[in-house]
Amino acid sequence: MPVAAVLEPYVYEGGVHKHGLIIELLEDLGGYLVQSTPAATEINLVMLIPRKDVPLMEELAKNILGKLTRAPLTGTEIAVVSPTLAYHHLPHSACDVAEHLRRDGANTNMLGLARGMGRRVALSQDYERKLINEHDIAVYSFGNFSDCIMNKKPKLFSGVDVPIVATGGPDLSTDDVEGADVYVGGIGRVSHRLRNEGEIDSLDVLNKTVGEVVDKLREEISRDPLAVLPARVMKEIKEQVPEINDVLTPAPITLQLDGMRVKLPFDQFHEKLEQLDLDEDVSLSDVANIMPSKMKDYILIKIRRRSETGFTI
Repeated sequence: MPVAAVLEPYVYEGGVHKHGLIIELLEDLGGYLVQSTPAATEINLVMLIPRKDVPLMEELAKNILGKLTRAPLTGTEIAVVSPTLAYHHLPHSACDVAEHLRRDGANTNMLGLARGMGRRVALSQDYERKLINEHDIAVYSFGNFSDCIMNKKPKLFSGVDVPIVATGGPDLSTDDVEGADVYVGGIGRVSHRLRNEGEIDSLDVLNKTVGEVVDKLREEISRDPLAVLPARVMKEIKEQVPEINDVLTPAPITLQLDGMRVKLPFDQFHEKLEQLDLDEDVSLSDVANIMPSKMKDYILIKIRRRSETGFTI
């Protein structure tokens, strides 16, 4: 079978009236549209573009007065986890962490762990651990006290199997935070949104650090490639399961490094996805595990490696 093109993650920002030209060229080049987010007269298109064709897309974007920038976290789903006393809303810093990660293409989900009177049940059930483990990476947003971050918060890493990036206010080393794969300081709990120059710099460091973790995960996957690209499966779902177009969330299909979350009811649609036609005599169930997600009643798809299937498509 032919070798798949290397895909590069980019985001296009420009006017709504000419974005169809970008999508048309992307399809002609064999790329994939991951997400489209319109806003008034502007639109953001998150894309995977064949590496050799990026200059063509850059030229078109320039000609129609748009901007094409690399989005290194495209195709990832990240859990932003924060201990909180709040019932309805997480601390400002956790929101800013999630927002900044999305700027580089990531999809994020906010998870609050009960503290205070609820601390005895935080991570006491497999549900919370399994929900975090459905993501590519977990970013923990902690507070301002070194002793708490070093000696108490690592308990919240118990049972979490995905890479852990911990953040907090103090300037600590990763070795100080047992169980974290990496620690990023300068992002503590404050009563305002993180908008000061130093705070933005710390968020930029976080994105760079998360990007390095993602690169390591991608490198590991490349040693035993997935049987099919997640973006290819997403494209087939959009073409063969028309109900996905009725889902009102901005990302009805959320890509992950080794699969995706499909925001359709599992009981109603899992058999249809299992029978999804990918190639001659190859259906999705031949190359992926399709299971109920811990998030609502969604569907979680995890693609098997070439060593498991014996082939790639």
